[in-house]
Amino acid sequence: MEVTVAGSSQMQIDKAPKFDIDTYIATVLSSSPAELHPLLNTLETLYRRKLWFQLTQSVSQFFDHPLSKPFRVDVFQRLIRDIEQRINQLTLAKMGARVSREIDDPAKHLEFLVSLMGRIDKSKSPEAYVLLLSTLAHAKLLYGDMQGTKTDMDQALKILDDLDGIDPAVNAAYYSVAADYFKAKPEYAAFYKNSLLFLACIDPLKDLSQMEQLMRAHDLSIAALLGDTIYNFGELPILHSSYGFLRQKICLMALIESVFKRNVTERGNMTFATIAQETRLPIEEVEHLLMKAMSLSLVRGSLDQPAQIARLTWVQPRVLSRKQIGELAQRLDKWISKVADVERYVESIGVGA
Repeated sequence: MEVTVAGSSQMQIDKAPKFDIDTYIATVLSSSPAELHPLLNTLETLYRRKLWFQLTQSVSQFFDHPLSKPFRVDVFQRLIRDIEQRINQLTLAKMGARVSREIDDPAKHLEFLVSLMGRIDKSKSPEAYVLLLSTLAHAKLLYGDMQGTKTDMDQALKILDDLDGIDPAVNAAYYSVAADYFKAKPEYAAFYKNSLLFLACIDPLKDLSQMEQLMRAHDLSIAALLGDTIYNFGELPILHSSYGFLRQKICLMALIESVFKRNVTERGNMTFATIAQETRLPIEEVEHLLMKAMSLSLVRGSLDQPAQIARLTWVQPRVLSRKQIGELAQRLDKWISKVADVERYVESIGVGA
């Protein structure tokens, strides 16, 4: 699903509505749970005292409270919007990016980010601009606009390349969308690289939920195996330490596939040379592989070591692809045809007798 935002190509600065702190806090207090009232009262006090830095810190604490979820967008749009020219622009961008995740409507989500970007001075606060641009790119990716995502990513990277001493949150925003973009493509090597860079910019145990940690580890492992330019698992200790096991498992899977695609006659006369070729193993390692497969009950049969032949009678059942189902159907047709030939032959003998 692609979502377009009117006027997004020319980001215009819209004027903030008139704001009265007394009326606003009173309104929020009347509709919010009691657990949030002390935080709201603190916001009012700091606003009155014009302690803008402390106010932004207190707003962040308010956003951290789980019960503040229904009020975050409104607090940002009203309270923070009123003081946004008085606070650090990167802080503003971080808060805006965080709050934007609470907006469910795609058009409003994108419009919120575009509007906020239009109020950031790109020349004075390039980091804030890049953080919001990367967040916008992530939103576009979420709504299926791959081209829009790539365009924003390229623009963000161009700005980043000219910056020094970049805030980790800014880099994290870029690498996060880049990783997800290449995952969607899918381009495994690029996903692997950007995902590791993203993790280097955050505290995974603190910033990612347990489910997110699990999914990221899963995706990285798959990418490490499928990436055509990844031949070093040093960044993934588990894969690195399990290299021997993974190599053996891949060879065993190749063996099963090799046996499965052959008919009964061919399985009973598989040379070690054929198995070596199809599993990409040295021929001297084939016997050990076959013994391992038999010990795991993946195949059954016997080995003729002097003749270098495996006589296999059974292979573990497996989930079939559509192509394999088609091949199996053809083999069944041949078998049925042979049975029919035998039946006719037996009948002809019976008639002759």
